Amino acid sequence: MLFTDPIFLYLFLPAVFFCYFIVPKKAKNLIILFFSLAFYTFGEKELVILLLISAIIDFSCGLIITNGFKKTGLYFSICFNLTLLCYFKYSDFVYSNISNTLNFLNLNPNAYSSIILPLGISFFTFQTMSYTIDVYFGKVKATRNFLNFLTYVSFFPQLIAGPIVRYSEIENQLKNRSVNSSMFYLGLERFIFGLSKKLLIANNCALIADSIFNLPQNESSALIAWVGIIAYSLQIYFDFSGYSDMAIGLGKLFGFNFPENFNYPYISKSIKEFWQRWHITLSLWFKDYLYIPLGGNRKSNYRIYFNLVIVFLATGLWHGANWTFIIWGLWHGFFLILERLFLIKELEKAHNSIAHFYCLFVVLIGWIIFRSDSITDAYNYSINLFDFTQTTNYAFLLYYLNTETTIAISLGVCFSIPIFRQNYALEKAKPLIIVLLFILCSYYIASESYNPFIYFRF
Repeated sequence: MLFTDPIFLYLFLPAVFFCYFIVPKKAKNLIILFFSLAFYTFGEKELVILLLISAIIDFSCGLIITNGFKKTGLYFSICFNLTLLCYFKYSDFVYSNISNTLNFLNLNPNAYSSIILPLGISFFTFQTMSYTIDVYFGKVKATRNFLNFLTYVSFFPQLIAGPIVRYSEIENQLKNRSVNSSMFYLGLERFIFGLSKKLLIANNCALIADSIFNLPQNESSALIAWVGIIAYSLQIYFDFSGYSDMAIGLGKLFGFNFPENFNYPYISKSIKEFWQRWHITLSLWFKDYLYIPLGGNRKSNYRIYFNLVIVFLATGLWHGANWTFIIWGLWHGFFLILERLFLIKELEKAHNSIAHFYCLFVVLIGWIIFRSDSITDAYNYSINLFDFTQTTNYAFLLYYLNTETTIAISLGVCFSIPIFRQNYALEKAKPLIIVLLFILCSYYIASESYNPFIYFRF
């Protein structure tokens, strides 16, 4: 069940609110827990057991750490969560590479493996791991209330696509929170803006991007390839940030304040700045739980570069079990190392437009690697960007660049820049804009328009 599904918007969500606001305060977490498990079970069925086991294990590990067996609790939690991730997310990847190698050697393996990837596994395992690590280092006390902990792990707004919320960030809110009219309005506003980003911008950009990326190399051209990668860059930003906005908005409706996950990443002037603005909760997770434990900036320069490689190798793998994700992660890591070596000093001396162009260029090429099904596809697409000998099929381009999709791309470019962040006229008109946006989103949902979800595979 997605946030853009009519079942979620017009049946599930009203049912949750009705039950949540009529029950006494002590029962509110129980209502959230019941509907969160129902939400996950609706799509994943018996795989909800994995979510429950993960919560039980990490809750228990927190108590084990508190009772004096610190390393036992920590190591068991980390090993369990990484084993869970490796089995469900990377087993097929490892198996397929072994099979390809054996086929290359003419050994022809007959076995076949296909493991179902549980939705949101990368998010909830990272959340529960952060809890036991924080308990180990004394940043948070282990809870003895399993109901509250399971509510934290399974809370449906951020369960499938983040943001990655740490227990310490909502510990007090799990125990005591309230929702006033101002907070409810802000939550509703944020949710509808997120819904609009997903349905009105991301989905229309996806229609163009998917069509162009699926073209054979000899049917594309430099112009078509550039349009495709720009459309995909807007798609992935508004798809993911839209879901984060919806999650943050839903959290506020129940009295929770989730951390921000995006801060206009496409205005960055370096790759370092980009990762301070893109998927912020994941960047901070890797910084706090991997980069700093590896030594962070406290070691020699060579060790710092090694740490960056490890972190961005892990970042690539976190996003998916494919060589393209690994190369994408290392691509960003490579430019971060270059920036530490000398490039950041040169960028600071250069005009802002040059630094901005550099960052966007690196990010766009990275998105080609990220979006492609294989390294070969990524290479071919990248070649097309600079192959000006190919004739452009304008009929194909104009078919997809219709009025609707052109408006979506234009809005995407505009809202990638913080020009509307503090606009007085816009603030005054917000209530009307919110109503109109929800009506327009409802029309898109009713018409069953193109609605892919990029982060399903994560």
